Amino acid sequence: MDILFVFITGLIAWHGLTFKSSNGKKDFVRLLFGTIALLFCLRVLFFDILGGI
Repeated sequence: MDILFVFITGLIAWHGLTFKSSNGKKDFVRLLFGTIALLFCLRVLFFDILGGI
């Protein structure tokens, strides 16, 4: 279940951080949620799956 969570939040983070509108600008809300998703993804990966401190 943790691996599925990491995969899905990783995809959300990748989409949110790399998305650009048709005129080439980045959307603040997508960047915000992409960053939050990346934090959750890395937290679950390092602490729950890899057993970090």
